[in-house]
Amino acid sequence: MDLQLDTTHLVAIAAALGWASGLRLYAVVFLTGLAGFLGWVPLPDGLKILQHPVVLTASGVMLAVEFFADKIPGLDSLWDVLHTLIRVPAGAALAAGVFGGDSAAWATVAALAGGTLAATAHAAKTTTRAAVNTSPEPFSNIAMSLLGDAAVPALLWLSWTHPVWFFVALALAIVTALTLTVLLFKFLRALAGRVSGGGLAAARG
Repeated sequence: MDLQLDTTHLVAIAAALGWASGLRLYAVVFLTGLAGFLGWVPLPDGLKILQHPVVLTASGVMLAVEFFADKIPGLDSLWDVLHTLIRVPAGAALAAGVFGGDSAAWATVAALAGGTLAATAHAAKTTTRAAVNTSPEPFSNIAMSLLGDAAVPALLWLSWTHPVWFFVALALAIVTALTLTVLLFKFLRALAGRVSGGGLAAARG
């Protein structure tokens, strides 16, 4: 693919890798590496390791595991908790890799921004899925998971092909994520309070 990566493209790609890592880290690694391996996009030097067959195989296996784990209520939240310390630094590293050794300053800024975006997306995902898991039926959980499955490749594609539209989508995603995180955290705290209060009342009774 004859795609010239200017600064706008690079910033968009770094932001997309950071944000999407907070949602589906292994999908990000696999899809980015696969796109480079197949020649669909020219990967920056700092990301070319992702197209190595060994990395593709490992990320593909983990992608499959994550795909199914994310569809099972309860297990999805456990998976998110276990990846709290993985997604954020990985998002920072991937974002920094966009600039590689070309500019230490840009790579540092990208790492900080990528880590922050990954943390924001991860917090929103974790809180949302915890709230959805309070419902006894499994369909809403699967629907939310499939939404994440579709959002990641869509955002990655936008960052490579239409960076300006990607920034619009990212701004909307950030506002939505922050709003959901605050509202759902209050919901979960209130729910925990009611459960705790009910347990105390039953014990006293």
